[in-house]
Amino acid sequence: MSVQEIYTQKKRTVAECLQLIANGDHLICGLAASEPMTLLESLHELSDQKVSDLLLTNTLPMGAYEFLVNPKYGQTFTVSSWFYTPVMRKNNHQPHITFQPNHLHRAMDKRLTATADRRPVLLTTCAPMDRHGYLSLSIGNTYEKQLIQSGKALVIVEVSNRFPRTFGDNQIHISQVDALVETDRPIPCLPVNGINSYDERIGALIAERIEDGSTIQLGIGGIPNAVAKALEVRQHLGIHTEMFTDGMVDLIEKGAVTNSMKTLHRDQSVCTFALGSQKLYDFLDDNPSVLFQQGCWTNDPSVIAQNHQMISINTTIEVDFGGQCCSESLGYQQFSGTGGQADTAIGAQKSPGGKSFIALYSTAQITDANGEKKNISKIVPTLKPGAVVSLSRNDVDYVVTEYGVAALRGESIASRTRQLIDIAHPDFREELTAEAKKMNFL
Repeated sequence: MSVQEIYTQKKRTVAECLQLIANGDHLICGLAASEPMTLLESLHELSDQKVSDLLLTNTLPMGAYEFLVNPKYGQTFTVSSWFYTPVMRKNNHQPHITFQPNHLHRAMDKRLTATADRRPVLLTTCAPMDRHGYLSLSIGNTYEKQLIQSGKALVIVEVSNRFPRTFGDNQIHISQVDALVETDRPIPCLPVNGINSYDERIGALIAERIEDGSTIQLGIGGIPNAVAKALEVRQHLGIHTEMFTDGMVDLIEKGAVTNSMKTLHRDQSVCTFALGSQKLYDFLDDNPSVLFQQGCWTNDPSVIAQNHQMISINTTIEVDFGGQCCSESLGYQQFSGTGGQADTAIGAQKSPGGKSFIALYSTAQITDANGEKKNISKIVPTLKPGAVVSLSRNDVDYVVTEYGVAALRGESIASRTRQLIDIAHPDFREELTAEAKKMNFL
């Protein structure tokens, strides 16, 4: 048969796709905007079809799907996520929802090992097939291609003509797909975060420590956007990142990123997924200068370390005197996930001339037990009870607030404590110093 005939043979309705799912399957959703929203919006109907004991793994889910938010479906689904979004935080109290700790570059192999008694079923979104019979995994290749290559998974994809055709190790042949459903739904977009004065100060402090010719990894949010803005005056920067963002498009269009001095994939940007505005997706469409590689390769610290002057920039929630970073929880409450923070921080520091930056505001505003708002320091003597250590003190390099930079690599606890107090908010420095003395850190 021709590839078009194979494609037609595998085309199904949503209901027909759901009929392929069986008791005990492990459903694995494409990451973030790659999740097949049309399929997931109907997934709860499996409960009515008496399908049971389903395990579903998601990452950065975008939709408030019925199977996720309605507790009645807890009898059918167990939902395990390794990076929370607001919909997961809101529903984390439900007994069928739980969190799965992971480093991004090991996420899928560990997950497949832990669930070896279940049949994996990949549910993701692709761009339309080309004339050679290949579909692009579009904006997500964190674990999707790895799962397909394992040869163990039933592969069900949603094909949307709104998704950009991208390149890299993210091409799959129609023969590797078991079923597909066509849609024309729009791609999920995120607004570009604004930049405030704190972001600008932190961005400037980081950018002044990044040399021309460096290869960068950035995340999303006000601080990473401010760093990108401040880097527009640099030259010959490269991109090797897990997430491709709007700020990176701006750096390329401004001429600051040329990828001309990179060690790996010179002249091309490397990422594993993308999430952002329509401008970002339009830039990526049919653009061979951006490669979507598998997350197990892109985020492997030994791979990251091969880039000359690799720069990792991540954010955190709070940092203690020793340098431990909690980047994903508010005490016991799961807020996001580790993602690739440890991957990129460790990899960058192993790189020749590489640096890792952890950024945060010096304070946060909370509501106390009396309902009153107050500021607290995010530089703390010890992390909150139950707080997750996303990045150990052994793996922290630079910590940056709007008040300065603490260079912790190779420093003692006493030195770390002094430096971190120096970049804390002035209103809390006396109190923090007194606590450090009680702990015999100073």
